[in-house]
Order: sequence, then C-alpha cells, then structure tokens
Amino acid sequence: MRTRPAFPVRSGLGFLFLFLAQALAVAVPIEAQAHGDTVKVVVTGQREGHVTTEITWENDGDAIDEAVAATVNSTSPDGSRTMGPWRLVRDPGSRTGWSTAEVLPPGTWKVSVDVGFPSLGHGEKEIAVPVVDPAPSAATPSAAAPSASSSPAPSGASAPPVSSGSPSPAPAGESEGTDRTVWWTTAGVAVIALAGAGGGVLLRRARARKR
Repeated sequence: MRTRPAFPVRSGLGFLFLFLAQALAVAVPIEAQAHGDTVKVVVTGQREGHVTTEITWENDGDAIDEAVAATVNSTSPDGSRTMGPWRLVRDPGSRTGWSTAEVLPPGTWKVSVDVGFPSLGHGEKEIAVPVVDPAPSAATPSAAAPSASSSPAPSGASAPPVSSGSPSPAPAGESEGTDRTVWWTTAGVAVIALAGAGGGVLLRRARARKR
C-alpha cells in the first residue's frame, strides 16, 4: 500500500517546503561559522568576592545572546582549599559580563572557568580577595562627661536637710525661752488659784461675823 506525501514535490507547497529546508540548512552553518566554534572567556577579577568574567564569541567578539552554561572552580595556591563548582549568571545591564552569585572568602585564589554551551571555552586567572574591615560602630558618649545627677552643687548653696523621721532639736536659745514661758505660765496659774482660795476664806469669815 502506497502513502502519499503530505506535500507533493510537484505542487507549489512541496517546492516551498524544500526551499525553506535547504535555506535553513545553509543558514545554520553560515551563522555558526561567523561566530566561530568556540567562545572567549576572560576572567576580569572579582567584585566584593564575586568572580567576574567577560564572555564573547571567539571569532567576531560579539556578545552571546543565549544562556551560557559555565562552571567556576577556585583553588588556593597551596591546594588546601577549593571553592565550587559555581555557575555564572549574567550581570544586570551587561551583554558580555558574567559573574558568580557566590562569594569567595578573603585570600588568593586560582580561578578557572569552563564553558560548555553554546560552545566550548576556557579561561583562568589568579585573583586576590582583600579583607574588608567592618564598618565602625557609632561613637558612645564619653564617660568623662559629668551627668546632671552627679554634678557638684555650687559652693555658695547649702545642701537641703535630710529628714530622719524624728523632729530636729530646737536651738539652745529658743529652748530656753520656751522653758521660761512655761514656768511663768505655771506660776501665774498657781498664784491665781491661791488668791481665789484666800478670797473665798475671807468672804466666809465676813459672813460669819455678820451672823
């Protein structure tokens, strides 16, 4: 049993399909040949510990519009420490700049970058990540500054009296005057009482004589 092709070669659609297929087959190699078969990787350094790179096409230096699949590995000079593999992400606002989201600790590192897509590429460089000093903290008030509660009183002013709960003793002169007033008052009352009693006796004798 024979099957008929979807687009017969003799029809207009068949010729159009063949033309597009051949044009596409020719255009893809031409475009690949224009950019080259490899990409150029340049490790530019670091930015606050992030590894920075520039990735372009090898032949013409054009930016790579596709997503770049790359790994970043870092090794200390003595080989005792390794970091990675990390991937590269495109820098915001840049077409050729790529960097790592991760941060290298302070020190010297040998960084190597390997690109696998859209084409092969390799780059390496030794970079140094400096130690960043922490931001200075806000200055604290000086301990030598006198506070309002500890400031000395003026020399001419006397300190307020401290209440102890019991009445303070009166001055000597005031105490003597008070004692004298009490004595005279007591003596006056006694004299008045004696005078009244004597007057009563005399009054009674006078009445007895009249009888």
